[in-house]
Amino acid sequence: MAFIAKGKIFAAAAFAVLGLATGSAHAAQCGNDSSGFAAWLESYKAEARARGIDTSPLAGVKYDTGVIKIDRNQKGAFKGTLDQFMARRAPASYVKKAKGLMKTHAATFAKIQQHYGVQPEVLLAIWGMETGFGANSGNRSVFQPLATLAYDCRRSAFFTHELDAALEIAQKGYITADQMRGAGFGELGQTQFLPSKYLQYAVDFDGNGRRDLIHSTGDVLASTANFLKGHGWQAGGGYGPGEVNYAIWNEWNRATIYQQALSRFATLIAN
Repeated sequence: MAFIAKGKIFAAAAFAVLGLATGSAHAAQCGNDSSGFAAWLESYKAEARARGIDTSPLAGVKYDTGVIKIDRNQKGAFKGTLDQFMARRAPASYVKKAKGLMKTHAATFAKIQQHYGVQPEVLLAIWGMETGFGANSGNRSVFQPLATLAYDCRRSAFFTHELDAALEIAQKGYITADQMRGAGFGELGQTQFLPSKYLQYAVDFDGNGRRDLIHSTGDVLASTANFLKGHGWQAGGGYGPGEVNYAIWNEWNRATIYQQALSRFATLIAN
């Protein structure tokens, strides 16, 4: 998944973490290499604990050179033509699989569309392009990359907020810290929600008392629909270029080619 273009990443977050304002002061000076990370992390943990945040999930966290390397070189993921991008992220095999999943989960999709107004093919397109319908959700702890990006000067304030949110999820028991694993940028679940977006938009659609974006298909799809509705999706409206919902793709991902691919992918699934 290409991280820089995520609409979930650039959308403004305006809610409290653990009942306290998210605009907390930086724990220590940010940095552009590993030299100051250990000191920053200890300062962050002390500051977070003072705000009532349990920082135990950060035990053993180290500076993640891998996430920094990818963060600095993301534009390559969007090079090439739309057809080339589709071949990588939404091939014909995915269209076929999506059509099958639409039938398998027909009842769930119908309930979601009735409640949120988002068409099944739209959710399937996102689900497929993000993680191959859950097959590639990732298995790396979210805490190390989030801590590294919070320390990194490029978007320190943004990722400090996301790190706070991840720790809140674990502390409140929404997901255990051990289960909070993803593709390597701190995102969670089968459609790759950042922690703050989990807190804001994740729903317990299957009614088991948990908002499980890792294992529950119903929760995954309904939460994704809730995100889109929350960003202005018009029930049943078109999502192709020039249509009412096309601009909402931009809230999911800022890359033009990604938006075009989602629109085309959804159309192919529906037809």
